[in-house]
Amino acid sequence: MKIVFAEPLGVCERILNAQTEHLKKQGHTIVFHTERTEKEEILIERARDADILVLSNIPLKKHFFESCPGLKMISVAFTGVDHIDLEECGKRDIVVCNAAGYSTQAVAELTIGMMIAVYRKIAGSDTITRISGDRRDFLGSELHGKTVGIIGLGAIGQKVARLANAFGCTVLGYNRSNKEVEQVTPVSKEELLTRSDIITVHLPLTPATKNFIGTTELSLMQPHTIIINTARGPIVEQNALYNALRKGQIAGAAVDVYDQEPPLPANFELFNAPNLLMLPHIGYATKEALTNRLDIVIKNIEMWLAGTPQNRILSRF
Repeated sequence: MKIVFAEPLGVCERILNAQTEHLKKQGHTIVFHTERTEKEEILIERARDADILVLSNIPLKKHFFESCPGLKMISVAFTGVDHIDLEECGKRDIVVCNAAGYSTQAVAELTIGMMIAVYRKIAGSDTITRISGDRRDFLGSELHGKTVGIIGLGAIGQKVARLANAFGCTVLGYNRSNKEVEQVTPVSKEELLTRSDIITVHLPLTPATKNFIGTTELSLMQPHTIIINTARGPIVEQNALYNALRKGQIAGAAVDVYDQEPPLPANFELFNAPNLLMLPHIGYATKEALTNRLDIVIKNIEMWLAGTPQNRILSRF
């Protein structure tokens, strides 16, 4: 089998070689590409004669698969798979698996960090200090004692709940299916929106969750509420968030994900929104998470090569 890594995965070549050495010994050919690209013609050239493809969140649409007829398996080095044309994969019997859980700790820790950063105005404080300003207008709030509402109680949502409890927060949770989580009070979506001081989103992006938080939902929040999004950009409607911040309907927000991947264009709407902390999609980006991701990617390949039933692999997403 020819296994093609279509992009670098954030680990050094030494680790890549060490982690794939046993696959080489089994007679498989491994090809590493060291530059990331989303240009379809380049991706097609890289994957044209591949049996197995490894990539993260680069979009793969119908034309790509038409040009790579020998492709049998895709090991996605990412949690979500909405960037892959799964319908086309199904038609072609291409197995797709993701790296579920690789960044759970990283994203959960960043979520808490973003809450504190907004409450303590850390980014603005840094800017003011560098231009010889003082602490005037930087009165903040404490995370302790606040009500944190978690939308989506999967692995990341549950990890955030445990961390929030450790900070002395009251934790409310809304999940689309019934799920009991220790020290989390299950509530309706509407109750969570109206009661929470901090709302954090941890849903996958699907047709049902696109614009899950929009104008109506933002209008239910209290004026002192802040919202955190480390999930996927389109889950929180961008224009609705912009308007809510501009009108003072909510106190602030912090986002790590957008309707498009950074770098963002100079005229990006949210750049003009007040009380907004913006990060360049770094939720997953820790050394530990990227090492864990590679382990999962290779394990998925090994499972498929060993003839593991497809439903076990597909259940990863």
